[in-house]
Amino acid sequence: MKIRVLSAADVRQALPMSQAIEVMRSAFSQLSASQADVPLRTRLQTDKGLLLFMPAFLRQSREIGFKIVSIWGDNPAKGLPAVVALATVVDADTGQPRALINGEMLTAIRTGAGGGLAADLLARSNASVAAVFGAGVQARAQLEAACAVRRVKEVRIFSRTPSRVEKFAAEVAAWPDAPQVVIAGSRKEAVVGADIVITATTSEKPVFDGRDLSPGTHVTGVGSYAPHMQEVDEETVKRSTIVVDSLQACLAEAGDLIIPIQNNVISKLDIHAELGQIVNGERTGRETYDEITFFKSVGVAVQDAAAANAVLREAEAQGLGTMVEL
Repeated sequence: MKIRVLSAADVRQALPMSQAIEVMRSAFSQLSASQADVPLRTRLQTDKGLLLFMPAFLRQSREIGFKIVSIWGDNPAKGLPAVVALATVVDADTGQPRALINGEMLTAIRTGAGGGLAADLLARSNASVAAVFGAGVQARAQLEAACAVRRVKEVRIFSRTPSRVEKFAAEVAAWPDAPQVVIAGSRKEAVVGADIVITATTSEKPVFDGRDLSPGTHVTGVGSYAPHMQEVDEETVKRSTIVVDSLQACLAEAGDLIIPIQNNVISKLDIHAELGQIVNGERTGRETYDEITFFKSVGVAVQDAAAANAVLREAEAQGLGTMVEL
């Protein structure tokens, strides 16, 4: 058996953000059209860390893939990353594994692209000011995706780690057609007047006050992924038209929505749509100029399967990666 092994650099080359956004458009379309088989992610808690297993089969595009994620909190003290991931592509006709793919880069790109697709469908067409909470890999990917769908002229960055903010700001400033970069002095300074607000942190408490949102803002929340985590506050949720990547997954895992539902601030019926329903024309996107929209993503395995298959196709075309005989 021969299998193609693809590094983070290979993934980055094979799946530029603009292409990744279109891959996500197809993935979410199939998910919401009941053309994908996606079990909720399997969680295996060990004495040292957590394993997540995420398989998916997209029936329309005939793509199979799965991703394994390891979250080991003590690893940084050993000089190792806390989160590592590996994705695999399986041939839909033969069941043969075809590729092993760096999962961290794949996750960053596909999650960023999901946020970019949401911004394309929900942010105002003239959105030009973005606020980003967080300064890690996902903050970068989300901002890159927003810039791919809107002409972002100014980005405000807020994070509790000054050294990471400065590094992030310098990186963004070096991008082609870079927006003006502002290191926000406060959470309020970041949010007031922003057209797009991105939260990509590991915070378990809200990172900004929803009362500071200006009319017409689009919010993307990707950091919280468990029922007890609430990165976006109830005020934001109450003021917003709510769109999710997967209704089933978000009701099981998204504290940003679970907590307001438990507190009777909103109900399940207040969730307007899945992203794929908007792609498919079943539900509307933004309806008014002053409407506040909120896209909540916890990540869905269809994203990994679609992205991994897209990476493999391009890798084969470009001759990327290393072929290994198993």
